[in-house]
Amino acid sequence: MVHSTRTTLSKEGRVIDEGPVSALAVRQRCFSRVERNADERCRVGVVSVFAIRHGETEWSLNGRHTGITDIPLTDNGRRLAERLRSALTGQTFALVLVSPLQRARETCARSGLADAAIIEPDLVEWDYGKYEGLTPKQIHETAPGWLIFRDGCPGGESPGQVGARVDRVIARAREAKGDVALFAHGHVLRVLVARWLGLPAAAGQHFLLDTGTLSVLGFYRGIPAVKTWNAPLREAAPPSAGREPAAMARTMMP
Repeated sequence: MVHSTRTTLSKEGRVIDEGPVSALAVRQRCFSRVERNADERCRVGVVSVFAIRHGETEWSLNGRHTGITDIPLTDNGRRLAERLRSALTGQTFALVLVSPLQRARETCARSGLADAAIIEPDLVEWDYGKYEGLTPKQIHETAPGWLIFRDGCPGGESPGQVGARVDRVIARAREAKGDVALFAHGHVLRVLVARWLGLPAAAGQHFLLDTGTLSVLGFYRGIPAVKTWNAPLREAAPPSAGREPAAMARTMMP
């Protein structure tokens, strides 16, 4: 068996030889140190959450509320989704969660993360109830002044119900031992960023979010913060290994 010599420092700074240590013991201490570093990284808030809204659909293009209706991406939506691949190249994710709806699943697949993806029902879009498939103009004809983040949807979900769902997603993300990717939808991700910041679900009204965009949530000195929000992407560029979230500006539109 291979051995190494263990040394420590005395209080006076002198090296003390404590005799041979097995290679197995050295590896065990190294693995333990790696695990502690990962735990510390999560505890102090270094982990980033990549929140990705799916690409364009026929209904999003027409301004229709698309909740639980399961429709595919348009051709342009697929192109938008493919652009995410270069932005995510070099990123390593400890957890990838995706809405069960096909527009989110296809966006995830085209970004190159399908093999790691786990279906998360709590990431499904807001249930619009009686307003499913309607445009804001159509809704306001019968409900003047209606605002989803305040009023919710008759026959569907309230802001508090959506907030409870995203709180479970956030708790799961914060338990991950590394960065997290979420593939979901416009309104549910707007509530998620509000709750990430400790704001009420209604505060999602302040965070506009387009289709086929990438946002990054993180921490500032242990305080939940937004690193990047609603960032559209350029055409695919040559991958750059090991990019940090801040470096992704090179693949995002100004």
